[in-house]
Amino acid sequence: MDSGPQVQALISYLEHEAQPMIVLDPDYNILAANTAYQRQFATVGSPYIGHKCFRISHHYEVPCDQAGEHCPMRRAFELKGPDRVLHIHHTPRGPEHVDVSLRPILDARGEVVAYVERLVTVHSASASPSARGLVGRAPAFNAALSAVQRVAPSMLPVLLLGESGTGKELFARAIHEASERAGGPFVVVDCSGLTETLFESELFGYEKGAFTGANTRKKGLVETADGGTLFLDEMGDVPLAMQVKLLRLIESGTFRRVGSLETQRANFRLISATHKPLQQMVADGRFRQDLYYRISAFPIYLPPLRDRVSDIPLLVDSFLQRGGSAERRVTVEPAAMARLQSHDWPGNIRELRNVLERARLFADDGVVHAEHLPDFASHGEAGPASPVATGGPMPSDGKDSVSDLKALFQTGRYTRVEMAERLGLSERTLYRRLKALGLN
Repeated sequence: MDSGPQVQALISYLEHEAQPMIVLDPDYNILAANTAYQRQFATVGSPYIGHKCFRISHHYEVPCDQAGEHCPMRRAFELKGPDRVLHIHHTPRGPEHVDVSLRPILDARGEVVAYVERLVTVHSASASPSARGLVGRAPAFNAALSAVQRVAPSMLPVLLLGESGTGKELFARAIHEASERAGGPFVVVDCSGLTETLFESELFGYEKGAFTGANTRKKGLVETADGGTLFLDEMGDVPLAMQVKLLRLIESGTFRRVGSLETQRANFRLISATHKPLQQMVADGRFRQDLYYRISAFPIYLPPLRDRVSDIPLLVDSFLQRGGSAERRVTVEPAAMARLQSHDWPGNIRELRNVLERARLFADDGVVHAEHLPDFASHGEAGPASPVATGGPMPSDGKDSVSDLKALFQTGRYTRVEMAERLGLSERTLYRRLKALGLN
């Protein structure tokens, strides 16, 4: 695309956009940027006009797709249409999650002559250690965060799926804060452990005299969430009898307080969460099929911590920032960090936080050492920790065991199951040792 009048006309148009936007040529060069981009992403003393976008945004020497990431420019070129992706960009504030939307500009022959890229900083998550909110950079985390960015502006009901302890409430809050209802209340309903009667009175409220002890009228959580978001946590624990009333609430947008005949209008955005297999529960008759389809219009899978091992140092640093005094900064020695990264974390982020809170109490010198961490193996949660993780010798025959493992691996003739059998190890323990030795 000619960098003369055509580009200037396009930039003049983009100046009216509140979001940062740039113009790129087909060779990844930044031709121009609007004022919003200059304010948010330009670094003083670092020129960007005429430079490759992947060098400015990622500090790569090659385009994103050649560096193992999704490249929206490549995809837009193939589609001859728009593409969107969540990337982590280098900014004047450090690494940040950025929602990138890219649209190709076509000439009269349908050939791509330029691209317009819009960049929106994601404020609901941090790519650096943070004292609050969601933290992560791993691909599995970014996939979930990308889904949050897509669904947040809509009113679609969202169902957050994943194991216990994966941060469902934080993700739900991120959806709320990125929506048009961010100024309204965010109301959490913990569905676990509530009896049918208590669930109804908590959700819908009650009138004075509705039952013994109802001395005044009380607003329910549905009313409290008016104009905002209602988050139903542990949705799989809702009693079957209450599922009918919940379905009616969602379908009609109306409800009645306990002890009242007056119909109230509800005005909330619904987000649900569960660690239970709802589809299996539907098949077993433990969860209503019609309710399942109502709440799962946009499911988002939240990855377990074992699929985000690269995020553990970020999370560790963040949790250590969140507790204790600012004057006493606690760090983690490499051996302890390796041990944390070798654990499976069946309790996920919640378990990691609890382990760190305990370890902090033993860090008299301001450093968490490996001996301050639990013996994960003795709890039956994982196989024996690797020597790299614990700082101790390899079980069995020490160096000989390591040599045997390396020898079997280097032959390339055995599967993981076969190697485990030959070494007398469980497959999980073998996996840990391979990983510890850099052979995985």
